[in-house]
Amino acid sequence: MKKLYVVGTMDTKGEELRYAKAMAAAAGVEVCLVDVGTQQSTTDADIPASAVAAHHPGGADAVLSLKDRGRAVSAMAEALGNFLLSRDDVGGVLGLGGSGNTALVTEAMRRLPVGVPKLMLSTVASGNTAPYVGPSDIAMMYSVVDIAGLNAISRQVIANAAHAAAGMVLNAVSTSQESRPALGVTMFGVTTPCVTQVRTALEPDYDVVVFHATGTGGQSMEKLTDSGFFRGVLDLTTTEVADLLVGGVLPATEDRFGSIIRTKVPYIGSVGAVDMVNFGARETVPERFRTRNLHMHNAQVTLMRTTAEENAAIGAFIVERLNRMEGPVRFLLPLDGVSAIDMPGQPFHDPEADRALFDAIRRGWVEAENRRLIEVDANINDPAFAAAVVANFREIMAAAPAHPV
Repeated sequence: MKKLYVVGTMDTKGEELRYAKAMAAAAGVEVCLVDVGTQQSTTDADIPASAVAAHHPGGADAVLSLKDRGRAVSAMAEALGNFLLSRDDVGGVLGLGGSGNTALVTEAMRRLPVGVPKLMLSTVASGNTAPYVGPSDIAMMYSVVDIAGLNAISRQVIANAAHAAAGMVLNAVSTSQESRPALGVTMFGVTTPCVTQVRTALEPDYDVVVFHATGTGGQSMEKLTDSGFFRGVLDLTTTEVADLLVGGVLPATEDRFGSIIRTKVPYIGSVGAVDMVNFGARETVPERFRTRNLHMHNAQVTLMRTTAEENAAIGAFIVERLNRMEGPVRFLLPLDGVSAIDMPGQPFHDPEADRALFDAIRRGWVEAENRRLIEVDANINDPAFAAAVVANFREIMAAAPAHPV
């Protein structure tokens, strides 16, 4: 049976960490208590801080000799990530702490594969947790009170966290019975009809895993691609690029498409929903955009139509990365619109802006034997476009060798 790793700074949270270990052990899981304190001290942890710090590329001194706390925490986070990846018995990780330890432990957690249980009991878990969770499956639990001693509230909350983490380790779900190869697919509300048609056609042969293209969704898809989880990727909704370049709230990172370049996984792509940039409620739209073509998707989501100039920049960003892909690639352009609201009679119908997007991709496209640019006279949600996606995907999969990872 794999172990639950309970991680924290024993010099300041020793009593609480020992209590968490005891509660988890009482639930029936084997527990390994790991100290990540950056001050050299003697503790009763199963893994002392010096042993963790030794996994830093510069050795333990590169962590424990630092006087600046911020630098020491960052160095220990790198060492903890290396330490956890070096172990073959990690069934799950439970972290306890304030803002510093939350940053430290979650940075290491993000390096673990998706599916390994990760629970962070934190004093900052009721705020913006995106910097801590990122594209990973980290569960954040608010501690309610500071993790500073055991009292009537902290005992209950810490015990709940320990029992939850133990339960995840003890009830691990096996994926070994899934015989269908997995595919990663990106989707947005305005490309759902396309993805639904594609998914329905491919599900008899593939385990289709759909990601909501919310910035983090694309990062999660790429994280799993880098890990070798997918046999192929159908990246039909690249809207996150628009938010990155224009300034929306659901942006990609500069590494968007990087996993496809690195892994050479078979790839079908398109320009789904790049006609829009995402903001929150209407009053949150930046002043400089208030006079633009805005569409209320719902009370909490306002969409802004991209201009021809912005679409040209989006196309240039995408095609530059497509040209660096060495695996089998088919990139499809839906000439009659890139979303459900980019068609005649809909609020974002703008043929000039679409042309700027398509022309930028055409101009930048570098011909190569492994890559093909395909134009389809259909809206992205039309059955004809979905059929073209499926046909091209089956074609490249028939010719592709077994994926090396």
